[in-house]
Amino acid sequence: MREPPVKKVLYWCPRCNVPLLGRSCACGEQGERMPLLRPYDVRPALSTDRKILTTILTERFGTGDLPKIVLFNKTGGLDRNDLVIANGARFGWLSFHPCEKRWTFVPELEALPFLLPRARAGVIDLEAAYRGGEAIADRRIGGKRLPVRTNIPDGPVIVRFRGQAGTGFLSEGFLKIRKLGTVIEKEYPDPGWDSAVEKNRFHLKNLERHAIRFIRQHMNDRPRVNVSFSGGKDSTAALELARKAGVTEFYFVDTGMEFPETLSFVEEQEIPVRLTGGGLLRHIGKQGLPTKDNRWCCEMVKLLPVKRWLGDQGECVTIQGNRWYESFSRAGLPSVCENPYHPGQLNISPIRNWRALEVFLYIWWRDLAENPLYEKGFERVGCWMCPAMLESEFELVRTAHPELHRRWISVLKEQAGRRHLPPEFISCGLWRWKNPPPKMRELLREKKAKAG
Repeated sequence: MREPPVKKVLYWCPRCNVPLLGRSCACGEQGERMPLLRPYDVRPALSTDRKILTTILTERFGTGDLPKIVLFNKTGGLDRNDLVIANGARFGWLSFHPCEKRWTFVPELEALPFLLPRARAGVIDLEAAYRGGEAIADRRIGGKRLPVRTNIPDGPVIVRFRGQAGTGFLSEGFLKIRKLGTVIEKEYPDPGWDSAVEKNRFHLKNLERHAIRFIRQHMNDRPRVNVSFSGGKDSTAALELARKAGVTEFYFVDTGMEFPETLSFVEEQEIPVRLTGGGLLRHIGKQGLPTKDNRWCCEMVKLLPVKRWLGDQGECVTIQGNRWYESFSRAGLPSVCENPYHPGQLNISPIRNWRALEVFLYIWWRDLAENPLYEKGFERVGCWMCPAMLESEFELVRTAHPELHRRWISVLKEQAGRRHLPPEFISCGLWRWKNPPPKMRELLREKKAKAG
């Protein structure tokens, strides 16, 4: 399958210190290119995201300072694994360990002009701490494990060495240097997201105009036209665009497993048609747990209610908020396609080529209400126990809605007991797969090896 024309780079204005949706900034400056990682999606760090980062920075490096504009470029890993972008550079890596339920932030060399003058802890002077027999000047130190003596706890550190600085990792008395180079401390402009919206106003107007034109080109391809609204950010943007195009029919499917915040948000949006799925827990005994590789739940609690409703409504065009950048599987999403589950429904995706950054900036530009779950740290909004959810997000469910978390843990314990499964089935989130991928099988082997 040929890859769609996705944006693989992010542009950043060096003068205004804001991300750009195109090559140029409203100030007249040309943006600097920064390569992104697959699936090339990039999103703003919101309240809880920032709290996680500042907590780690404070504990590890003695500073909670963080630029107002921070982005996450998600990529593959055991669980959440984001490239953190700030000041137009790779700031570091934020990851979550699904078994240990622990966040880690590893800074990049490019973060040090900002981070080094603020750090009050986690900085090791290599020349003073080195305990090797061989003179350190005679060795190439990059990538090697060097014996050191320090009171700094194991983990990522900032390294100073003879006028240079870098990043490394401390473990059991040894320091492994990741990168080392000349670092010039620097002060950056610190604009907020309102400034980013203003500097991208021209690009946002173009995105809106093209999306509305696309909707109008196809809204009469069937006798009726409607919007499938999920309560998430993407369908929020699609709903606004559809309204501007003249669409007046919207529907929402309550799966019976929606977050309370989502149900309240849907009420506020005055969605006239609410379809009901439900019954998922009753079917687990027969169907087994829904998993990433066996998502029978979607057909039962989402697709079936829509099919029944459309059976009475007749053929229609449905506007949805699907995007190329959401996942590897959606990277080939066509702009117009007939629903194979219900051939009378023609699905169109006006924001298929938008990244999460475009979606959020559009929502803020148009001053639209947004689901509060995003500010609480959730990347995606759907069923509160969805197997496609990351384990890091299920931890957020535990803190935000402990009663829902306990409810699902009870279901998992029942299934684990019935099938004689190991503790990691629950503790590491392995229930999410019928056949766990190699990375999770390897994690389980390592965990068992450490346990002896």
